Amino acid sequence: MLTHMPVLVLNASYEPIHICTVRRAILMLFSEKAMVVEEREELVIRSTSRELVVPLVIRLLAYVRIPYLEWVFNRRNVFLRDDFECQYCGVTRPAGELTIDHVLPRSRGGRTTWENVVTCCRGCNRKKANRLPGECGFVLRSPPKRPGSRCMMLATRCNRTDVDKWRRYLFV
Repeated sequence: MLTHMPVLVLNASYEPIHICTVRRAILMLFSEKAMVVEEREELVIRSTSRELVVPLVIRLLAYVRIPYLEWVFNRRNVFLRDDFECQYCGVTRPAGELTIDHVLPRSRGGRTTWENVVTCCRGCNRKKANRLPGECGFVLRSPPKRPGSRCMMLATRCNRTDVDKWRRYLFV
Protein backbone atom coordinates (compact mmCIF):
# COMPACT_ATOMS: atom_id res chain seq x y z
CA MET A 1 0.00 0.00 0.00
CA LEU A 2 1.27 3.43 -0.97
CA THR A 3 0.73 5.13 2.41
CA HIS A 4 2.93 2.56 4.20
CA MET A 5 6.05 3.15 2.10
CA PRO A 6 9.10 4.32 4.10
CA VAL A 7 10.19 7.97 4.24
CA LEU A 8 13.50 9.11 5.74
CA VAL A 9 13.06 11.93 8.28
CA LEU A 10 15.95 14.38 8.73
CA ASN A 11 16.38 16.84 11.55
CA ALA A 12 16.62 20.56 10.70
CA SER A 13 20.40 20.00 10.65
CA TYR A 14 20.00 17.28 7.97
CA GLU A 15 20.99 14.46 10.32
CA PRO A 16 18.84 11.32 9.91
CA ILE A 17 16.62 10.72 12.93
CA HIS A 18 13.79 8.40 11.92
CA ILE A 19 12.04 6.40 9.21
CA CYS A 20 8.29 6.89 9.03
CA THR A 21 5.47 6.03 6.65
CA VAL A 22 4.26 8.20 3.76
CA ARG A 23 1.04 8.76 5.71
CA ARG A 24 2.91 10.21 8.71
CA ALA A 25 5.17 12.27 6.45
CA ILE A 26 2.17 13.83 4.69
CA LEU A 27 0.64 14.75 8.05
CA MET A 28 3.90 16.51 9.01
CA LEU A 29 3.96 18.32 5.65
CA PHE A 30 0.35 19.53 5.92
CA SER A 31 0.87 20.68 9.52
CA GLU A 32 3.95 22.60 8.29
CA LYS A 33 6.35 20.78 10.61
CA ALA A 34 8.44 19.47 7.71
CA MET A 35 9.39 20.11 4.10
CA VAL A 36 10.12 17.75 1.23
CA VAL A 37 13.81 17.25 0.41
CA GLU A 38 13.42 14.48 -2.18
CA GLU A 39 10.37 13.10 -3.93
CA ARG A 40 9.41 9.83 -5.59
CA GLU A 41 8.73 11.28 -9.04
CA GLU A 42 6.82 8.26 -10.27
CA LEU A 43 4.21 8.27 -7.47
CA VAL A 44 1.52 10.90 -6.92
CA ILE A 45 -1.32 11.17 -4.41
CA ARG A 46 -4.37 13.03 -5.71
CA SER A 47 -7.37 14.49 -3.96
CA THR A 48 -10.20 16.58 -5.40
CA SER A 49 -8.27 19.80 -4.87
CA ARG A 50 -4.58 18.84 -4.58
CA GLU A 51 -1.90 16.74 -6.14
CA LEU A 52 1.12 15.70 -4.07
CA VAL A 53 4.21 13.85 -5.17
CA VAL A 54 5.00 11.10 -2.62
CA PRO A 55 8.01 12.13 -0.48
CA LEU A 56 11.17 10.01 -0.22
CA VAL A 57 13.03 12.27 2.25
CA ILE A 58 11.61 15.03 4.45
CA ARG A 59 13.31 17.52 6.78
CA LEU A 60 11.88 18.92 9.99
CA LEU A 61 11.66 22.72 10.03
CA ALA A 62 12.49 23.01 13.74
CA TYR A 63 15.52 21.31 15.28
CA VAL A 64 14.61 18.44 17.61
CA ARG A 65 17.17 17.49 20.24
CA ILE A 66 17.60 13.71 20.15
CA PRO A 67 19.48 12.22 23.11
CA TYR A 68 22.15 9.71 22.16
CA LEU A 69 20.72 6.26 22.67
CA GLU A 70 22.93 3.23 22.57
CA TRP A 71 21.45 0.09 21.03
CA VAL A 72 20.21 -2.41 23.59
CA PHE A 73 21.91 -5.77 23.19
CA ASN A 74 19.24 -8.40 22.49
CA ARG A 75 18.43 -11.10 19.91
CA ARG A 76 16.15 -8.91 17.81
CA ASN A 77 18.76 -6.15 17.49
CA VAL A 78 21.50 -8.66 16.57
CA PHE A 79 19.18 -10.01 13.84
CA LEU A 80 18.52 -6.44 12.65
CA ARG A 81 22.23 -5.63 12.59
CA ASP A 82 22.93 -8.73 10.48
CA ASP A 83 19.82 -8.18 8.31
CA PHE A 84 18.33 -11.56 9.36
CA GLU A 85 21.09 -13.29 7.38
CA CYS A 86 23.25 -16.20 8.57
CA GLN A 87 26.78 -14.84 8.79
CA TYR A 88 28.29 -18.17 7.70
CA CYS A 89 26.18 -19.42 4.76
CA GLY A 90 24.34 -16.19 3.82
CA VAL A 91 20.80 -17.58 3.90
CA THR A 92 18.07 -15.13 5.00
CA ARG A 93 15.44 -16.55 7.33
CA PRO A 94 12.68 -15.32 9.66
CA ALA A 95 13.71 -14.66 13.27
CA GLY A 96 12.12 -17.90 14.49
CA GLU A 97 14.51 -19.95 12.34
CA LEU A 98 17.69 -18.13 13.41
CA THR A 99 20.00 -18.45 16.40
CA ILE A 100 22.75 -16.41 17.96
CA ASP A 101 26.29 -17.76 17.68
CA HIS A 102 29.37 -16.77 19.65
CA VAL A 103 32.31 -16.43 17.24
CA LEU A 104 34.68 -17.26 20.09
CA PRO A 105 32.64 -19.86 22.03
CA ARG A 106 31.78 -19.08 25.65
CA SER A 107 33.53 -22.29 26.73
CA ARG A 108 36.76 -20.80 25.34
CA GLY A 109 36.35 -17.47 27.11
CA GLY A 110 34.14 -15.70 24.57
CA ARG A 111 31.78 -13.07 25.92
CA THR A 112 28.26 -12.15 24.92
CA THR A 113 28.98 -8.77 23.31
CA TRP A 114 28.21 -7.05 20.02
CA GLU A 115 31.75 -7.82 18.84
CA ASN A 116 31.53 -11.60 19.50
CA VAL A 117 27.95 -12.51 18.53
CA VAL A 118 26.50 -13.10 15.03
CA THR A 119 23.23 -14.26 13.49
CA CYS A 120 23.38 -17.90 12.48
CA CYS A 121 21.00 -20.48 10.98
CA ARG A 122 20.44 -23.65 12.99
CA GLY A 123 22.32 -25.86 10.53
CA CYS A 124 25.49 -23.76 10.63
CA ASN A 125 25.24 -23.44 14.41
CA ARG A 126 25.18 -27.25 14.74
CA LYS A 127 28.14 -27.65 12.33
CA LYS A 128 30.22 -25.01 14.11
CA ALA A 129 29.35 -26.32 17.57
CA ASN A 130 32.11 -25.44 20.07
CA ARG A 131 34.78 -24.43 17.53
CA LEU A 132 36.16 -21.29 15.94
CA PRO A 133 34.85 -20.48 12.44
CA GLY A 134 38.20 -21.33 10.82
CA GLU A 135 38.36 -24.73 12.50
CA CYS A 136 35.20 -25.88 10.72
CA GLY A 137 35.80 -24.14 7.38
CA PHE A 138 33.49 -21.16 7.95
CA VAL A 139 34.29 -17.58 6.99
CA LEU A 140 32.30 -14.68 8.47
CA ARG A 141 30.43 -12.66 5.84
CA SER A 142 30.97 -9.48 7.87
CA PRO A 143 32.81 -8.98 11.14
CA PRO A 144 30.55 -8.46 14.16
CA LYS A 145 30.58 -4.91 15.51
CA ARG A 146 28.52 -2.56 17.63
CA PRO A 147 25.74 -1.01 15.50
CA GLY A 148 26.07 2.63 14.58
CA SER A 149 23.25 4.78 13.26
CA ARG A 150 19.75 3.89 14.38
CA CYS A 151 18.40 4.96 10.99
CA MET A 152 20.87 2.75 9.15
CA MET A 153 19.74 -0.26 11.19
CA LEU A 154 16.08 0.52 10.51
CA ALA A 155 16.88 1.06 6.83
CA THR A 156 18.01 -2.56 6.50
CA ARG A 157 14.34 -3.55 6.72
CA CYS A 158 13.33 -1.18 3.88
CA ASN A 159 13.34 -1.49 0.11
CA ARG A 160 16.92 -1.58 -1.27
CA THR A 161 16.24 1.12 -3.88
CA ASP A 162 15.02 3.49 -1.14
CA VAL A 163 18.13 2.83 0.95
CA ASP A 164 20.38 3.48 -2.05
CA LYS A 165 18.72 6.87 -2.59
CA TRP A 166 19.05 7.65 1.15
CA ARG A 167 22.81 6.92 1.31
CA ARG A 168 23.88 10.55 1.01
CA TYR A 169 21.83 11.36 4.13
CA LEU A 170 22.77 8.27 6.17
CA PHE A 171 26.53 9.04 6.25
CA VAL A 172 27.43 5.57 4.98
